[in-house]
Amino acid sequence: MTAYLAPIGLLIISNIFMTFAWYGHLGDMSRPLWLAVLIAWGIAFFEYCLAVPANRIGYAVYTAAELKTLQEVITLVIFAGFAVFWLGEKLTVNHLVGFGLIAAGAFFIFKGPIAVA
Repeated sequence: MTAYLAPIGLLIISNIFMTFAWYGHLGDMSRPLWLAVLIAWGIAFFEYCLAVPANRIGYAVYTAAELKTLQEVITLVIFAGFAVFWLGEKLTVNHLVGFGLIAAGAFFIFKGPIAVA
């Protein structure tokens, strides 16, 4: 069970780091760009320290496509929360429909091959 859950937990935490590395500076545009880049690199280091083990551990029980799908779905959920709570943006119906379609795609990735008669 740990092999199934550990990668998900690690990917959630790593995505929080990466979202702040990529988009955190948008909340304070007064700092110079070079400083934003250096801070983002520092944050991204910790993201990699979590994402790489997540994929190594997860590959024992998930396919590469499943791992990538997990990562993308987690990224969207984390980013949506970040955009609302950190950047003060509003989610629209279009966002929700788009996320729903991605969730449908994730369903088919995890469902396995579709039998074609």
